[in-house]
Amino acid sequence: MLKILAIGNSFSEDATKYLYDLAKSDGIPLKVVNLYIGGCSLERHWNNILQNAAEYDYQLNGVSTGKQVTIQEVLEEDAWDVITLQQCSGYSGVIDSYYPYHKLLSDYVKQVVPNAKQLVHKTWAYEIDSDHSQFCYYHNNQEEMYRSLTECYDKMAQELGLQIIPCGDVIQKLRTLPAFDYAHGGKSLCRDGFHMHFVYGRYALAATWYEAVVKGNILLNQYQPPVIDGVEATKEELELIKQCVHQVIHSN
Repeated sequence: MLKILAIGNSFSEDATKYLYDLAKSDGIPLKVVNLYIGGCSLERHWNNILQNAAEYDYQLNGVSTGKQVTIQEVLEEDAWDVITLQQCSGYSGVIDSYYPYHKLLSDYVKQVVPNAKQLVHKTWAYEIDSDHSQFCYYHNNQEEMYRSLTECYDKMAQELGLQIIPCGDVIQKLRTLPAFDYAHGGKSLCRDGFHMHFVYGRYALAATWYEAVVKGNILLNQYQPPVIDGVEATKEELELIKQCVHQVIHSN
């Protein structure tokens, strides 16, 4: 069984929601845990470690357990194969916000779970009309936010010697396709201007993790995301997402 732990926030919640179900569809045993605090930054993760703060919602296989936990106890609970790190979305393109916390967090994880492979979860830019309070850091410009967060995540990965899960790249590429080109009448991949759409967005992220982390082939996977609020993804839309994910993963 592959065991994956995300030290994240609501963006890793979006990314891991359907991951267990995708793997199950292909008969791949998986345990995926997300440590959730909404909007949690690298700095707050580090401070929570110092204070051993039980402030995280323990989400198992895409479902909240309601259990409040510390980072330390979860790191020690299992022999994790993969542990992911990320910055909170608002600061994702603000390089000063990463220091010194990305290295402190990575070193601590390595100390507690030396055999786990660490990965950087590259998050995504906000929707073009997002009203997120921190979108102004990027002059309310999606392309600027994407460029900025790309530079920051690349630098983080390089300094820590880690590989990237390219969720931000997948989302930005999907936005160039007519079906998801929101600026020209396509569907938005966001549900509120920054979090991922419950169907299309979350499926795209899970598919990215499936290929990048689980090493599965999303093109052959038959999992269908659930119908939510009357929205059901068509086979054509899922095929577009699958092809995009596969292209991005195998071009990196």
